[in-house]
Amino acid sequence: MRNITLKTGVGSSPYSYKKKSVLADFWKQLVRSKAAMFGLILFAAIVLMSVIGPLVIPYERAIAQDAGSRLLPPSLQHWFGTDNYGRDIFCRIVHGAKYSLSIGMAAVLLGVSAGCLLGTVSGYYGGTVDNVVMRITDCIVCIPSTLLALTIVAALGGGLGKVLIALILSNIPVYTRIIRSTILNVTEQDYIQAAKASGTPDWLIIWKHVLPNAIGVIIVQATMTFGDVIITASTMSFLGLGIQPPTPEWGSMLSEGKSFMLYSTSIMFFPGAAIVLTALALNLLGDGLRDALDPRLRD
Repeated sequence: MRNITLKTGVGSSPYSYKKKSVLADFWKQLVRSKAAMFGLILFAAIVLMSVIGPLVIPYERAIAQDAGSRLLPPSLQHWFGTDNYGRDIFCRIVHGAKYSLSIGMAAVLLGVSAGCLLGTVSGYYGGTVDNVVMRITDCIVCIPSTLLALTIVAALGGGLGKVLIALILSNIPVYTRIIRSTILNVTEQDYIQAAKASGTPDWLIIWKHVLPNAIGVIIVQATMTFGDVIITASTMSFLGLGIQPPTPEWGSMLSEGKSFMLYSTSIMFFPGAAIVLTALALNLLGDGLRDALDPRLRD
């Protein structure tokens, strides 16, 4: 009897084939959700605008004032109209996307990193470490994240750096609690106990076995929190505690235009729509990622 060898391609391996099949299955599940794909396309368009827009539209056009063009309605010359200083609203929204997305991305990445560290240590080791971390977290979680961020900014002062610190600190407890609960479920598995019994170092168990099983929850939570962070940052700018004018940030645009909304609807509508659409895209994408990464939620 001849031995039959199946070739899977040059340099292929069962691990690489399994990895490709997992990614293909994940993408298949994500594509099945029309809402998630709409969110993905919409968010990709916003990111593309924030990257390419400033290269095409000079920053000077976003801050240049023209007293003779105040509160103009949308037209071919000014697609979204002009504000109370005669500045082009479309140009300001394009440049404002860079600030809003950058703040959200930085706050989420740093907040997830710190929350992942605290949640992993707390859930894996338990005992006194877990009690100390969770009691502190419980005290902070009792305060709504938006109110906590506003309090921190009010204490530290306005500005981009202070806003970023406030957003990171206000979201760390949320990530810590979610990641800790996931780590507790993972550490109860038999293969984790077997790795501990065999003398495998804790850091290696956490890196190779614990965190990879929690990555799905981390990605979903980060995606869904991204939109909340953008809304919170815009809220602080709207109240005068965030990025200060004339920087074209969406929240500060709303703050500047609120006194003129009866004279021009576009001055409030378009910055508000930018915030709503970004948050909507991220929430829809987060729901789709949750369903695609959790086999229990699949059809």
